[in-house]
Amino acid sequence: MEKQEKTKYKLAAAMKECMKTTPVDRITVTSIVEGAGVTRQTFYRNFLDKYDLINWYFDKLVLKSFEQIGVSHTIGESLTQKLEFIQEEKAFFTEAFRSDDRNSVKEHDFELILQFYKDLIARRTSRPLGEELQFLLEMYCQGSVYMTVKWILTGMKDTPEAMAVKLVEAMPPKLAKVMGELGLV
Repeated sequence: MEKQEKTKYKLAAAMKECMKTTPVDRITVTSIVEGAGVTRQTFYRNFLDKYDLINWYFDKLVLKSFEQIGVSHTIGESLTQKLEFIQEEKAFFTEAFRSDDRNSVKEHDFELILQFYKDLIARRTSRPLGEELQFLLEMYCQGSVYMTVKWILTGMKDTPEAMAVKLVEAMPPKLAKVMGELGLV
């Protein structure tokens, strides 16, 4: 692992420590850099702000599961893996998903999965999404993130597998049909 990557993980570890006692919106960059033993300049060389740090860590944990959709995993299998990652880092993500800042992990997750699905469908069909499918996909992704956040903030009572099944079953029928035809569900 390169030096910059190690620094990012060190900052993420410090952020996780801060989150044990302080809500995300009240954590300062100063407290993060003190915990990581680095300078503010080092922090800002790597991240725009604390939400950028959270989103980077989220990407590191979650993107691997989504890269396999349509390769060796279905959407349900990849969602299960994503939810397992979130569950393993329960304290971190419970705090991260509480924040409603404009650059929050909720907004980041929505943008990330929406773009991922759009790109995946476009690659598989060799054409961009139509207006109706775009609408259904946006609605599905927004609802999926909302229900994932609810699952996290209410104590993750369902297993990751059970939650993934619910999320796949909640897909609008026309979107599910396209995903099925593309071999993604």
